[in-house]
Amino acid sequence: MSEFDFLSGIDAVPPTPILIAPAPVLRQVTRDVRAEDMAFLREQLPGMFSAMYKAPGIGLAAPQVGLDMRFALVDVAEEDATREPMVLINPEIVTDSEQMAVREEGCLSLPNQYAEVIRPESIRVRYRDLAGEIIERDADGLLATCIQHEMDHLEGILFVDHLSTLKRNMIMRRLAKEQKLRRR
Repeated sequence: MSEFDFLSGIDAVPPTPILIAPAPVLRQVTRDVRAEDMAFLREQLPGMFSAMYKAPGIGLAAPQVGLDMRFALVDVAEEDATREPMVLINPEIVTDSEQMAVREEGCLSLPNQYAEVIRPESIRVRYRDLAGEIIERDADGLLATCIQHEMDHLEGILFVDHLSTLKRNMIMRRLAKEQKLRRR
């Protein structure tokens, strides 16, 4: 039995609401997940995976659902492919490449907003999995970008923080306008 068996019925799970910028918790640095947090963390996963997949998205960090904990979900598998979920608990980047890559990024907390972001092309990330095992994994391409993006959330950083002030302000104004129109 897999620790991700709950994913087989994920379509029936109500998605956890995703916070939209400028929600203050999105700017806070998270605290490490402790052993006593694991039961709570496991309870949150079905709703978080449901929210991520229904959005649709490829990553979701705890602060995006209002949790002050250092963990994130990632699944960069194509929508029609077999899911490849990862839960990264207390992740840290061990090494990153000098070679940089430009990739268009978006964020579930900044819906419909996209921009090109420059990040290291490849990384080695160390994290704990749901069994508490320490994992080190090399990632490049989309997976490396996604992991770095989600880890930024754990530090209170949004992808727009990697842009020029002008571009960041344009995106944030556009987001505010769209959110205002949505509330009407």
